Amino acid sequence: MEPLITLAGATLALLTAGALGVRALRPWPVALRGGLAAMFALTGTVHFVGMREELIAMVPPPLPHPGLLVTVTGILELAGAAALLWSRTAPWAAAGLTLLLLAMFPANVHLALTGTDLPPHQELLPRTAMQVLFLATTAAVAIHAWRHRGGRGSSRARADREQSPDQAV
Repeated sequence: MEPLITLAGATLALLTAGALGVRALRPWPVALRGGLAAMFALTGTVHFVGMREELIAMVPPPLPHPGLLVTVTGILELAGAAALLWSRTAPWAAAGLTLLLLAMFPANVHLALTGTDLPPHQELLPRTAMQVLFLATTAAVAIHAWRHRGGRGSSRARADREQSPDQAV
């Protein structure tokens, strides 16, 4: 539940700052990138401090070296969080974090199905809903960036598409 609270709280704080006059934070993708960066900084940190043993226990038994997997995913989350803050790397970071969320989902399912005395937010349906939300936000950042950068989303390409056939060169 903490990652969801962090994502929502940081995104809302950045959107509010944008509405109050911080120009750089006005576009929703920038605020969402900041919210995701805060969330992945939190989740990446707990791979090393605070919840490491619980995360190792979440790794499904067929996967080898659970401690190493937790370390690698923690590093990837922290790197992704940092890369989300730079517009040039944000689309790639968002795409990579989307894939990482998909890859880690079996651990969430494993915990929900085998864990005992789980709080309600740790059960399968709420965990799945949160995971879908996280996937939607990372995908939204990546898709928006790629649509508005170069190629078909660039202002030049848009201007070319808007020309009538007789004006095209």
